[in-house]
Amino acid sequence: MNKIFIIIVFLAFVCAGWQQIIFIPGQADQMPMEILSKAMIDSAGAAVDLAIGLVGVMALFLGLMKVAEVGGMLTILAKLIRPLMVRLFPDVPADHPAMGAMILNLAANALGLGNAATPFGIRAMQELDRLNPVKGEATNAMALFMAINTSSVTLLPTGVIALRAAAGSIDPAAILPTTLFATIGSTSVAIIAAKVYQRFFPQKHVAIIKKNGRVACDTSTDDTLKDASDGYPLWVSILALGVLASLIPVAILFGHSVSPWILPGLVVGFLGFGLIKKVQIYEVFVEGAKEGFQVALRIIPYMVAILVAVGMLKASGGLQIIVNALSSVTESFGLPAEALPMALMRPLSGSGAYAILASIINDPAIGPDSYTGLLVSTLQGSTETTFYVMAVYFGAVQIKRIRHALVTALTADVAGVLFAILACSLFFN
Repeated sequence: MNKIFIIIVFLAFVCAGWQQIIFIPGQADQMPMEILSKAMIDSAGAAVDLAIGLVGVMALFLGLMKVAEVGGMLTILAKLIRPLMVRLFPDVPADHPAMGAMILNLAANALGLGNAATPFGIRAMQELDRLNPVKGEATNAMALFMAINTSSVTLLPTGVIALRAAAGSIDPAAILPTTLFATIGSTSVAIIAAKVYQRFFPQKHVAIIKKNGRVACDTSTDDTLKDASDGYPLWVSILALGVLASLIPVAILFGHSVSPWILPGLVVGFLGFGLIKKVQIYEVFVEGAKEGFQVALRIIPYMVAILVAVGMLKASGGLQIIVNALSSVTESFGLPAEALPMALMRPLSGSGAYAILASIINDPAIGPDSYTGLLVSTLQGSTETTFYVMAVYFGAVQIKRIRHALVTALTADVAGVLFAILACSLFFN
């Protein structure tokens, strides 16, 4: 992240500086360097506002997650998904709470609940860090989880559907099949890339104490580990995955009708689970919510750094220069110039990409139901803000050496764009 941060800031400064040198007085209301300065201040303020706004959401969902954890939901989910997760994350014990936290994060992303996914993802990183033999350095499991998180399969891109409906789309949910297709492709690439790249970015060798062939870690205070067994029989896991797979056609057919029920249903489901398990719901919820405040405040510096860098690049005109240089090439394989800023901005800034999406589909010359409108909608619904997620998740556990995490996530981002183009070409052309 250090190199990426420096490159973005320096590129923005050079672009704005050159425009300042050739600036003609009276040509614009503000000089380029004034615009850059304002963007820096505005982006820093926006980062803090975003983090403060995240406090309530984190408190809510970490409180709900605490209820689920105390009730044993994490153990149940970890045991259900054990056959797949054990193979994907061989360094993480199958009964460790990190498994359940990762599953909840991926499930929230699948339902298009980005705000709900963030607390779950942070909790997963915290649990993975407990298994980390080299503090401050990303493990293979962290890098793989990050890649899957930024490209995770999305069943219901609820926010994009709502935005398309507001823009007057005749079929706001038309992107459901293209989004699903694109995310399955990008997630598959993310997993393969993480497994390949980890060989070229080895973790530092340290003396690791092992117990029964497993890396020793502090889990003595985690009741989840005490209650967990070796997992359900294979047929139970297959049945559970089959039920999940059966939701895909339901999402395609009834996604627009179901989406308003998702968030309230999630809250009631978690609290109902705790009630059935005889959990002291209010007390446990408050205990988990307290963690949300602490985590949200801890990530503010990381969010300020990345959002200021991205804001500078956009305000300096550097992003537009990159778009102009690449558009002649990208148009030849189905990525029009109008959609290129969206593809470039999506890994950098979620709010920036959302603003670009809104401007494109509300443009009378393009509209939400054109090929370009459907493509940018698919991109927004099927990819994640890589740099933001990496800054937040790694920042929560003070990871400084990210190893292959970034290159893996960016590989998945490129794959997501390519699969989105392929999906839109197949479904809409």
